[in-house]
Amino acid sequence: MSDSSRILIIAEAGVNHNGRIVLAKRLVDKAAWAGADAVKFQTFRAENIVTGYAPKAEYQKKNTSKVCSQFRMLKGLELRYADHRTLMEHCKRRGIMFLSSPFDIESIDFLNALGLKIFKIPSGEITNLPYLRKIGSLGKKVILSTGMSTLKDVEKALAILEIAGTPRSNVTVLHCNVQYPSPLEDVNLLAMRTMRERLKVNIGYSDHTGGIEVAVAGAALGAEVIEKHITLDHGMKGPDHRASLEPPEFKLMCQMIRNVEKAMGDGIKKHSRSEQKNIGIVRKSIVASRRIKKGEVIKEDDLAVKRPGSGLSPMEWDKVVGTKARRSYRKDEMIRQ
Repeated sequence: MSDSSRILIIAEAGVNHNGRIVLAKRLVDKAAWAGADAVKFQTFRAENIVTGYAPKAEYQKKNTSKVCSQFRMLKGLELRYADHRTLMEHCKRRGIMFLSSPFDIESIDFLNALGLKIFKIPSGEITNLPYLRKIGSLGKKVILSTGMSTLKDVEKALAILEIAGTPRSNVTVLHCNVQYPSPLEDVNLLAMRTMRERLKVNIGYSDHTGGIEVAVAGAALGAEVIEKHITLDHGMKGPDHRASLEPPEFKLMCQMIRNVEKAMGDGIKKHSRSEQKNIGIVRKSIVASRRIKKGEVIKEDDLAVKRPGSGLSPMEWDKVVGTKARRSYRKDEMIRQ
């Protein structure tokens, strides 16, 4: 997704601002402090995405007022369009990328006019044909979350984006489980690699588990994008706070992902710079196991393999056995042939 091999870490602020711009700006500050590359919000108008009688998910019922409908819940979590501009400028000042997921056509148009370079498609829109066509027609870079989807669902969505004008090379597909928090036994992290191999796409992982280890494992498995919810406080009221990381946890996750990123390397098996100096110390050489006279035929019993490794490699053993000694050797002296 990025122009380098660096993993793009997205702090998913989502609706954890609870509809308040002051909290949204604090989330930007904390995401930048924690080391995220981007902070992502959600752009929607409740009346455009949900009916008045749509039920709430169980996790939403647990974390919000039970008497409040999904429509009323979402209405209270909207950000005004003017707030988006404020947040975009705030992100520039803090040196972090501003992103937002649109949930309706009107929001797509607004974010496009705002100048977004990357469009994040949430899992719930992967079967929304008009929505996919609209984003595909923009020809921008796309991050596609695939929670609740089969491989066939993802393939269909990719085909729609491609036909509309967005090449597959512009799309990063995120494996995801849409349960907050996600049970570990339902994560199925290896499905990320399956999508890369079968669909020939860039891959990433959107993590909704309660800890940080699965996100770090996603980085080790080759994710180019890691997305994780961030909150100011787990105890705040709202649908996603309990499945989010507080800033210190998020910072630790970023540090661990960067460490894994360094450790992944280029895949070429070779001597590393740090271990070069140890080769001669740890490896072994062929040495005399007893005194050997010049001209004597060398037998296996005359030889031993000992450190250091600055002499003849033990891999040359068969080339030494049966030859005549060109000089005399003391016990433990390295054989020179």
